[in-house]
Amino acid sequence: MADAQQGRDVPHLPGPHDALTDVTGLRVGHAERTGEGYLTGTTVVLAPEGGAVAAVDVRGGGPGTRETDALDPRNLVQRVEAVVLTGGSAFGLDAASGVAVWLEERGRGFRVGPDPSQVVPVVPAAALFDLGRGGDWRARPDAALGRAAAEAAAHSDPLSPVVQGNTGAGTGAVAGGLKGGIGTASVVLPSGVTVAALVAVNAAGGFADPDTGALHGRLAGGPAAFPSPDVHATAQRRLAEARDLTRVRAAASVRPPLNTTLAVVATDAVLTGAQAHKLAGTAHDGLARAVRPVHLLSDGDTVFALSTAIRPLAPEEARTDPVFGVHVEAGALNEVLAAGADVLMRAVVKAALAAETVDGPGGLFPSYRDLYGG
Repeated sequence: MADAQQGRDVPHLPGPHDALTDVTGLRVGHAERTGEGYLTGTTVVLAPEGGAVAAVDVRGGGPGTRETDALDPRNLVQRVEAVVLTGGSAFGLDAASGVAVWLEERGRGFRVGPDPSQVVPVVPAAALFDLGRGGDWRARPDAALGRAAAEAAAHSDPLSPVVQGNTGAGTGAVAGGLKGGIGTASVVLPSGVTVAALVAVNAAGGFADPDTGALHGRLAGGPAAFPSPDVHATAQRRLAEARDLTRVRAAASVRPPLNTTLAVVATDAVLTGAQAHKLAGTAHDGLARAVRPVHLLSDGDTVFALSTAIRPLAPEEARTDPVFGVHVEAGALNEVLAAGADVLMRAVVKAALAAETVDGPGGLFPSYRDLYGG
């Protein structure tokens, strides 16, 4: 995102599209259903053939996940072909079944027999809570929607921007009463390593400070990050009205603020499974900067980490030094870890700014832009 924030929010330049797909080999596909009671969707992050090193860190108190145990670096499977982020709470995890079948048809997955078709695709997935937001409690993603998102990822143009806002897993997302959605960001480190994130923001907390209206992820931007008091007062009044209206419309649905923010943080640096797990964990720091409060019992906040393992963390001659090699590699990994938190924070900001107001039978969810302007 080459905007006024650059130089304040990020220490280095973003990649060409400021998106997860700046990590070479990764593709993103969205599929959603809206209308007739639906307001939900699925997002698939497709790895290059042969898969990517993967890890996960779950911090929320109410997660809905699939195949996350397989990502423990102590276990058998070392690479995965895809990661699924989906709406529909635990029901929506069925979307991953559609992705698994799609991968199997292409011979992609963990080989278990001599025939190339004998594969078991390991498809880690996590779900956010958006049930009833389109008006129908039973309107949720299924295997067909997961398959559609995988197809969209496979046929996406890696040179085109990733769609953000009300799409994919962000279709029914809400954060603190404001419309949430999909956001993505990237950074290229001086070493040439790319680190990027994609997030579906759907939090019990909010990405905007209730006292000022400033986006939490932009507070370091100085006075320009704060809306005027008059704009903020008007926005808060309109948001309160929207919440009241939503409570009326959703009276027969769900009352508690059940949510969950989902993210994928990725790099082209060569990481082990344990190092990828560390990346997933430190990326949560960026989520905590951008969404407050976070990791609550009614959230299932989950961050996946992927490594396409294209670029060494540090030059070989430095890594093999018998005395200082371990410190050189640790320093290079620290840069990736810090960048992971930064890009996830910026991805949340971009999701907030890309989201569009939804006014439907499940509620009125105003966007940040509609309340505060750009």
